Amino acid sequence: MDNNNARAEDRELNILVVDDSAMMRAMIKRVVEICDFPGAHVLFAGNGKEALQVLADKPVSAVFTDINMPEMNGVELLRQIRQRPEWRQIICVIISTDGSDARKQEVSGLDVRAYLEKPFSPEVMRDVLAELFEPCAQA
Repeated sequence: MDNNNARAEDRELNILVVDDSAMMRAMIKRVVEICDFPGAHVLFAGNGKEALQVLADKPVSAVFTDINMPEMNGVELLRQIRQRPEWRQIICVIISTDGSDARKQEVSGLDVRAYLEKPFSPEVMRDVLAELFEPCAQA
């Protein structure tokens, strides 16, 4: 067994989904459930401020965040995450309707591992999760 799989099995895999759309949060949760990652849990926040509270309260392996949200947008959330040494190792993924070159340039220095443009299929999300963590269980 290689070290990456051992680590995934030995620890919780908390995935924080930050989106003001309840439908998007539910879709991502369902894809994670279908992939059957060992120890995977999906946590939710409706905006960046709520996400910071979740990050302060629980260990998080990955953040999937929308950009355009009320109170604190995803770009500001990513900046806050990258400023905190204890959070810098968190994998960050953008999920947004804004796929403009200007927006992608804005987040380019924030160590974003993937940029998914909405709408995207559950299969695209599954592929990103598999690439970031480990292969999904095949049905």
